[in-house]
Amino acid sequence: MFSKSKLNQPGGDADKPKQPGTPPSSAPATPPSKPAGLELGAGASAMKPKVAPSTLSSDLVIKGDIKTTGDIQVEGEIEGNISAHLLTVGEGAVVRGEVVADDIVVNGRVIGRVRGLKVRLTSTARVEGDIIHKTIAIESGAHFEGAVQRQDDPLGGKPAAASKSDS
Repeated sequence: MFSKSKLNQPGGDADKPKQPGTPPSSAPATPPSKPAGLELGAGASAMKPKVAPSTLSSDLVIKGDIKTTGDIQVEGEIEGNISAHLLTVGEGAVVRGEVVADDIVVNGRVIGRVRGLKVRLTSTARVEGDIIHKTIAIESGAHFEGAVQRQDDPLGGKPAAASKSDS
């Protein structure tokens, strides 16, 4: 119905000299670029910048729990529970406690329960504890002592096995 004429806009056809017999320009005008994440319909997650993974170096010893919605690369020694989105336990790392993450890659040692949607034990992994997972991959050479249980929601609060109390 209505259209905006380019004749009155700066840089439009009105600024260009017309030559007889030349058809009007059919190249579309390029809109000004928008910063990423500002398109219509973009949710709040599109507005957040991508955060780099946290790296806990090999000379670091932590006693206490760690909780993040981001990614963690552990190269040192942790005595406590870890909760993350992606957890990578390096070859020289030792974790004593429960680890819970969407995606877990163990190259080093974990002493405690492992709960994740995707759990991968590489050939250098040593796990002493139960693994509760949705999908699991265990490479040849990995050392594992414990029970493995598949659950559709391994991150849920419900324990893997109901324990009886002595009351």
